[in-house]
Amino acid sequence: MYPSFNILVSSAGRRVALLDIFRRTLRDLGLRGQVMASDMSRRSAAFHAADRGFVVPRCSSPDFVPALLALCERQAVRLLVPTIDSELGVLAAQRARFEAAGVTVAVSSPEVVAISEDKQRTHAWLVQEGLPTVRQGSVEAVLAQPEQWRFPVIVKPRRGSSSVGVVQVGDARQLAATGRRGDDIVQAVAPGHEYTVDFLADRAGRCRCTVPRRRLEVRGGEVSKGMTVRSEVLEALAWRVCERLPGAYGTLNVQLFLDEASGTVNVIEINARFGGGFPLAWEAGAHLPRWMIEEVLGLPSTASQGAWRDRLVMLRYDSAVFVDEARDEARDEAPDEARRGAVHDAQAAGP
Repeated sequence: MYPSFNILVSSAGRRVALLDIFRRTLRDLGLRGQVMASDMSRRSAAFHAADRGFVVPRCSSPDFVPALLALCERQAVRLLVPTIDSELGVLAAQRARFEAAGVTVAVSSPEVVAISEDKQRTHAWLVQEGLPTVRQGSVEAVLAQPEQWRFPVIVKPRRGSSSVGVVQVGDARQLAATGRRGDDIVQAVAPGHEYTVDFLADRAGRCRCTVPRRRLEVRGGEVSKGMTVRSEVLEALAWRVCERLPGAYGTLNVQLFLDEASGTVNVIEINARFGGGFPLAWEAGAHLPRWMIEEVLGLPSTASQGAWRDRLVMLRYDSAVFVDEARDEARDEAPDEARRGAVHDAQAAGP
């Protein structure tokens, strides 16, 4: 039996499934430990579903890193897992401080985070590396020479996630009417079906596994129905993206389109964190969290590209955590800890 291995999922929000994956991973490895959650609010499902929940400052606050570091030291956390884009840059820049305290932060280098969080930099990096991507430009550039663009086009924020602010416009007049300028970018519409490819990078930036997931249905910018797909083209492309990134580490994903008829592939985004649909890859047998923990502990790696099942379908549904508000308010006397709440199937519990 190895020593206790505690994990903290930061900005945990709705990531109850990710908590459960880490719990099962610890059990499979024969490790004792807790899977904890931190968030800026107690009104978070994962906060209450975790073994322990902790309130921390907003990730944009100067108090965020000191509070999180103190929490990790106090709770003997070995692995810190960030989950939202806005905290990646902060934690990437401070990774050495956590490592000095014995905490591995599952985050890539500041360079990788900078590439992934800015779609203009993502596009420039893809072009520089000779990786396939769609045509992209500023709103102003497209309006200046609309005849050189094929409409419809996609307009999206230069920085953003979950498809917030993404619109399709049919012609230059509609584009001008949106009033979108400044930090918005325009992309050509990519042909084919959309895929997300999860991949794992070890501490040396080497790719250990890639798992394409076809996005069958999306709700609120996050996949609600998906299917794993064996594809040499997609697996190899994601492998190239991983190993060309300057300091990738942990679980990341790349979003792309594949047109089966022509064989055309276009990368549109890189996300330097766990994707919302990652549980599908894990259930298919791509146990990326296990392989990451094995490396942290210096254990022989069981990582394998052939470990996962093809054509496994995920159909996500809503669940809920129910919290006794009066009891929760009483915990203000000990604000850093919350008891575990009860998780119920929303369909069984009723509206």
